[in-house]
Order: sequence, then structure tokens, then C-alpha cells
Amino acid sequence: MDPADILLLVAGGLAAGVVNTLAGGGSLLTVPLLVLAGVPGNVANGSNRVGILASNASAAAAFRRLGVSGLSRTLPVLVPVAVGSLVGALLVARLADETFERVFGVLMVPLLLLSLRPPVLKSVEGRVWSGPFTLLVFLAVGLYGGAFQAGIGLLLMVALSRSGMDLVVVNSVKVVVIVVVTVIALPLFIVSGRVDWGPALVLAAGFALGGALGARLTVTRGSSLIRPVMVAAVLALAGRLLGLF
Repeated sequence: MDPADILLLVAGGLAAGVVNTLAGGGSLLTVPLLVLAGVPGNVANGSNRVGILASNASAAAAFRRLGVSGLSRTLPVLVPVAVGSLVGALLVARLADETFERVFGVLMVPLLLLSLRPPVLKSVEGRVWSGPFTLLVFLAVGLYGGAFQAGIGLLLMVALSRSGMDLVVVNSVKVVVIVVVTVIALPLFIVSGRVDWGPALVLAAGFALGGALGARLTVTRGSSLIRPVMVAAVLALAGRLLGLF
């Protein structure tokens, strides 16, 4: 890597860490940045998870220091998410780079639809999902997160908001869930040689700073900041998928 690549990855990681903590979709910036730095597609998918782990662990610690802990609300969704992420990582880690890109493009279509119709995140007490349906939803989210990661924050924001949580609590739960998904999936990418440690660690440094900053912004500004960032994230996701930038 040359100095320009290092600067780009640190700055991109910082921005993505903030966006991921506030809403989600930051990996849609960092995976392409890794590719620009010369990392092949599926290796970029694995390498990006080092930064995701750093960002969300940093954000979870910051939420705890700021008095916001969603750990007790996280436990009911961890089992289906964990099982799904393990299966997803096992499947995608075996794909060649070209196959990964084709499958990634197909699976991003549902996220495009979600982006074009931004979800309204609010309490839905009295209309929450049933237990079996919740299990299936979080199993699917884990499967997607284990395989592709990018956009899982957006999916989790929607799924978790169905429980009637406050948006700040939703964000604290989201980062803990993503830490679990990443801890399960990352070793499989490492064993299969899908992590380029140089770019991954540079990106992770920016991610960690961005995660802590994003957590502080979430708590100090609350949902008044989360909502517009959520809208910006899904619009950016739509633009990326439509090839507008």
C-alpha cells in the first residue's frame, strides 16, 4: 500500500464506523475502497470484517460507558443470528471472487427495495412479530450478515425496531449483535485465506475511531440524528446499487 491508500482506508473507515453505528451501510463504502487498494473482491469481503469487529466493539464499549446497554435485549436474538452467520460464512467463504460478485449483486436487490422505501422506525408495541416469525427473521439476518455483511445494520435497525425499542437502544443492541456475527464469521475467512491483514488493520484503525464517535453522537443527539442518517444511508445504498456513483 502507498501512503494515499493508507490515508483513504483510514478516512473511509472513520466515516463508515460513524455511519454503521448511527444506522448502517458503511461497508458499501469500505469494501469498494479495499478493492481500490488492490484487494480482490471476496478477500475484501473478509478483510472488511476486521474493521467491522473493531468498529462495533468500540461502539459497544462506548455505549456502555455512556450508560446505554442493550445486552439484556440482545440475548433473545443471538441464537438465530449466530446460527445464520455461521452458515452464511461457510457458504460464501468457498466462493471464487467472480462468483461472489454475481451472488452479491443478486442478494443486494432486496436491500435496494428497502432503500427505495425507507422504513419508518418507531415503537410498534401491540403489533410485534410472533416468536417463530422473529426466529426466522433473525436467522435470515444472520445468514446474510455471515455471508455479505454490507447492509446488515440497516436490516437489524428494521428488525429490532419491531420490538418497540427506543432508537438509541436499538443502536446499542445492533452493535452487540454485529460483534457476535463478526466473531463467528471472521475466523472462517481467516482460515480460508480471505483476509489481507495489511489493508484490513489500516481500515480497522479508522473503523474503531468511527465506532466510538458514532456511539457518542447517537447518545448525545438521539433519534433526531439517527433518522436523517438512516435516510442518507439507504439513499447512498440505492445510489450505489443503481450505479449512480
